Amino acid sequence: MRIPDFFRPVRALCVAALLTAGLFAGCASGGGVPAGLDPVSSPEWATDMARFAAEDARTPPPERPVVFTGSSSVRMWETLAADFSDVAVLNRGFGGSQVRDAIWYADEVALRYRPRQIVLYAGDNDIAEGRSAAQVLADTEAFVTRIRAAQPGTPVALLGIKPSPSRAHLLDVQRAANDALRAWAATQRNVAYIDVFTPMLDADGVPREDLFIADRLHMNAVGYALWRDIIGPYLVR
Repeated sequence: MRIPDFFRPVRALCVAALLTAGLFAGCASGGGVPAGLDPVSSPEWATDMARFAAEDARTPPPERPVVFTGSSSVRMWETLAADFSDVAVLNRGFGGSQVRDAIWYADEVALRYRPRQIVLYAGDNDIAEGRSAAQVLADTEAFVTRIRAAQPGTPVALLGIKPSPSRAHLLDVQRAANDALRAWAATQRNVAYIDVFTPMLDADGVPREDLFIADRLHMNAVGYALWRDIIGPYLVR
């Protein structure tokens, strides 16, 4: 939900207090964000959070699921449960989100479920909105820190940013962000980087059109089948 301008100083004070205390708890129902991170607000996300709560009330989620969260590539994965029928999975993607928003809403989309593992797809929209590879990495590090502060030891799998035809002009930045994420994950315990970027390119290094719906940004069934095969071996069972 978009935060009115007159509330922003309050949130700024809260973030400053978090920085001083070295904690992540407090400022919002999502548990707050690290200093310097300002989520891009959207009414759609308030709707998504309400939808998640309604789904939980109607059908209790699995105990200790593998939670998939992030932007629309997760939200639109309608076959997620069927694709990983041998794993208790839960889809908590919210379209249009960035890494910073996954931090802000970490409680609602992940931590409340005491996940056995979190699979994050984010960074795609961040780069489309002008954030650099270094910023995506820093935000992702903050997301993992947020998870570890609340539930130490929870494994996190980071999906590489996918190459899509409609964002082919951003391939160099996406590649740089993915390289940075891969290198950082290799230094971390319980953090895995999953390369979905490379298999989605054709022999000429161009995003494969056959993996996408008409908007050339979101994946079709073939694209999700590819992701299923790539991600499956990384899931905690």
